[in-house]
Amino acid sequence: MTRQHAGTAFTVRVRDEGPEDAPVALLLHGFPQHGGMWDRCLPGLHQLGLRTLAPDQRGYSPAPQPRDVDAYRLDALVADALAVLDDAGAERALVVGHDWGALVGWALAAHHPQRVRGLVALSVPHPHAFGRAIREDAQQQELSGYFQLLRKENTAERVLLADDAAVLRRFFQGGALTADEVQGYLAPLLSEAGLRGPLSWYRAMGGPEFAAVPHVTVPTVYVSAEHDLGVGRAAAQWCADYVDGPYRRIDLTGTHWIVDEEPDVVVQAVASLG
Repeated sequence: MTRQHAGTAFTVRVRDEGPEDAPVALLLHGFPQHGGMWDRCLPGLHQLGLRTLAPDQRGYSPAPQPRDVDAYRLDALVADALAVLDDAGAERALVVGHDWGALVGWALAAHHPQRVRGLVALSVPHPHAFGRAIREDAQQQELSGYFQLLRKENTAERVLLADDAAVLRRFFQGGALTADEVQGYLAPLLSEAGLRGPLSWYRAMGGPEFAAVPHVTVPTVYVSAEHDLGVGRAAAQWCADYVDGPYRRIDLTGTHWIVDEEPDVVVQAVASLG
């Protein structure tokens, strides 16, 4: 799919599978992964009778990609998600997002509820709950300390890639992923050019569009994990305060990497939305 920023065309690669005329599930990945993170969920989602759209989002798809940090504001990422649905001819979709993909999913569901049948948010809660925890909760402030590194242009790239990307690989510590699985996620990112787009998501964060995300009214399932090294308990608990529609929270005992560790839970959460 072709998109444009500042008059320059770029691509968003989309993996489109399942019955062509079936209801759609839009699957939004986070950092540092790509659309392939959903592979373990796809058979179950297709058994539910869903067509799945799994994009490699802006900055993660093949070059060229936008270089301007402003191109990675939340509103632009939501626009990409809507364009994926439009390109597939899908008026509405179940939206499933993990990590940064969850933030895009929250904003998509909040601003465009007519396009979203239901939302499954994995790991990261509503932007207001997450922002509140960063401001008020000491645990979350510690967990989110790495944001400052990722926002430093050039410095972050050097630090993350040093010693065979040791710091970048550390993002997956404590999880159940094998070394080969981690390598599969990181392979497209193991250069400064490959990291530029994904890190621009962090460098563009915190703009007014985050504060402008309203409460979500669509049916929502939020899945959190006890040993998530990026999201603490306060953020998870406060999420309910920003959902006005039907809401359920599932608490797991694992880590941030919910899709890889508990794909059946993800599929069951999607199934529960009908």
